[in-house]
Order: sequence, then structure tokens, then C-alpha cells
Amino acid sequence: MGVVSPSYLVQILLPKATGNGQHVSQAWFESILKELTVEFGGATSFVRAPGEGLWRSGGETQRDNIAVVEVIAKQLVPGYWRSLRERIERELSQKEIVIRAQEIVQL
Repeated sequence: MGVVSPSYLVQILLPKATGNGQHVSQAWFESILKELTVEFGGATSFVRAPGEGLWRSGGETQRDNIAVVEVIAKQLVPGYWRSLRERIERELSQKEIVIRAQEIVQL
């Protein structure tokens, strides 16, 4: 058997509403998906079946509906992901967008 090289599953957790409470449009999600498809050869979105995020802030529990966008990258380029995260934070008026990666082996 050949040696299997690891890749990375990168997940972007995106709110369904901006920090100002406005609904994030389907067109915005589609543009991010298209951009990632061009960059990585494919992307998957879980926009229509949102998850629910809870977190503590200032003694209160905050709630957010989120969508997840995933890509598989052959290598991680932290500068690219940092730049994308900062841009999304600005566009969606968010204090923090989570982009996380885990090493995977495709079988």
C-alpha cells in the first residue's frame, strides 16, 4: 500500500445574522462558497440546516444560528485564512468568526 498524505478539513462557522441583527443573504453565502471552490477546487455548505451556537458573554447566555462551510485543503496557509476571517468579520459586523482545521486522512 502507498503512503497516504494527510489533508486538512477546514470549517468556517458563519452566523446567519450580522452583528447588527440583519439576515445574511443567500447570495452572500453563495459568493463565499464560489470563492472557496475557485481557491480549493470544491466546498460544501450547510446553510439550510443551521446549527445553534450558545456562548456566555457578560453573565448572559447568547444564542446564534450558524451555518458551516467546509473545504479540504492539501496544506494550511495561515495568512490566507487569517485574511479571510478578518474580511468576513468586517462584512458581517462580527467580533470573531471561527475558522478551524483538523488534519484528516482520506480513505
